[in-house]
Amino acid sequence: MKKHKNRGFTLIELLVVIAIIGILSSVVLASLNTARGKGSNAAVKSNLNNVRAQAELWYDTKLGTYLGVCAAVATAGGIKTGVDAAGVAGGAAAACFDAAGAWAASAPLKVAEGASAYWCVDSTGQSKGEAAQVATTVCT
Repeated sequence: MKKHKNRGFTLIELLVVIAIIGILSSVVLASLNTARGKGSNAAVKSNLNNVRAQAELWYDTKLGTYLGVCAAVATAGGIKTGVDAAGVAGGAAAACFDAAGAWAASAPLKVAEGASAYWCVDSTGQSKGEAAQVATTVCT
């Protein structure tokens, strides 16, 4: 006589498969959060790099002065709009300082990159991470 074996999964096998799927999904979700943070940081950097180009146009238009560059909102894509957009992408207020011969702007990064919690750009061409928000017309 042949015995018929029940075909199917036991409860233990089913629980092991569910546990494995749970572990794999938690790894994927952690990676997605990291990628989302890096994407937000890229948006902050991009907005501030656009501000640099706008500031140079301001300098050329105003006959060699950066004075007023932080308040310039002449168009929808104005400098102030770009600085504010960088701050929004970073999740807090951005800072901008200007003088006749120089300017600097910084915004918080969404996710800190090492010791850098802020991204700073200035009129000397610097674009780098900073531990603190800019407080003068040049990135430190």
